[in-house]
Amino acid sequence: MKASAGLPRSARLTRPADFAALGRAAAALGTRHFVARYRISPSGHPRMAQSVSKRVHKHAVQRNRIKRQIRTAFRLRRENMPSLDMLIIARVTAAAVDNHVLAADLATLLQRLAALKLQHVTGTMPG
Repeated sequence: MKASAGLPRSARLTRPADFAALGRAAAALGTRHFVARYRISPSGHPRMAQSVSKRVHKHAVQRNRIKRQIRTAFRLRRENMPSLDMLIIARVTAAAVDNHVLAADLATLLQRLAALKLQHVTGTMPG
């Protein structure tokens, strides 16, 4: 795998304090198969974590399939994302659909998150 094809450590939430901050002061957006908790990132660039619990599916293979879809969707759109810390949580319905549906749902979620950057820009409205 190329170094540029992976998700660097700087793009992941790894510290317990980051997760705690998301729990305290985060907003949420949802789609049919995912929920994203997010807040403005103190690091200055987008970072992501994911959660796919055993409640979603009892088999690790299925949970890992969903995690791969989340990582891939974020990696492909990371350059266009605003400076947010986000936790993407899979809903129980995610295990019952195929990868194409998951990818489309994640694309919708990440597009909605990317649109949030317009709300944080200071200055006048574009004309």
